[in-house]
Amino acid sequence: MTESQTVETVDFWFDPLCPWAWMTSRWMLEVEQVRDVHTVFHVMSLSVLNEDKDVPEEYKEMIQRGWGPVRLAIAIEQQHGQEKLREFYTAIGTARHPGGRDFTHDLYVEVLEQIGLPTELAAAADDTSLDDAVRASHQDGIERVGQEVGTPVISVGGTAFFGPVLSPAPKGEDAGRVFDGARLLAGYDGFYELKRTRDRDPIFD
Repeated sequence: MTESQTVETVDFWFDPLCPWAWMTSRWMLEVEQVRDVHTVFHVMSLSVLNEDKDVPEEYKEMIQRGWGPVRLAIAIEQQHGQEKLREFYTAIGTARHPGGRDFTHDLYVEVLEQIGLPTELAAAADDTSLDDAVRASHQDGIERVGQEVGTPVISVGGTAFFGPVLSPAPKGEDAGRVFDGARLLAGYDGFYELKRTRDRDPIFD
């Protein structure tokens, strides 16, 4: 990077429950390798998003279990900063999505050990005093993009939008070109929506 270049910040909101947010995060980490971009990770919560909605009972049970990992994520960010939040998401997301693991106390302890943080932090998953901070982080993302969306959310050049939903996550220069397109759309004030029917599940590496 030359002196005249600056690193572009992209804000990204995730819930560890969401496989599509995981795919978007892996894409953005690839983008960082081929573009002068840094991704700032933020917590979003499907539990908050759906708490007042009429959803199927099995989905209610799933999103209720989703409180644990977002509380822990917020505690890590508060106590250890943004870079450790990124490490946490990569570690727990790898266990959850490609690995098929459930969110449990044992998994939290394992992930904390892996990223070099005190295992006592695992108790944060049950700490309801963190819920206000979870809601505030979630609301920050929602206020930027609007109410009719879920995770993931990214903000490029000050314009936030849902997605992009990608499967598999592009790599190398492909990742950069997809980002160039997203940035181009985000730069047009009249851009609101681009969507097609999804016909594949997340393809994990």
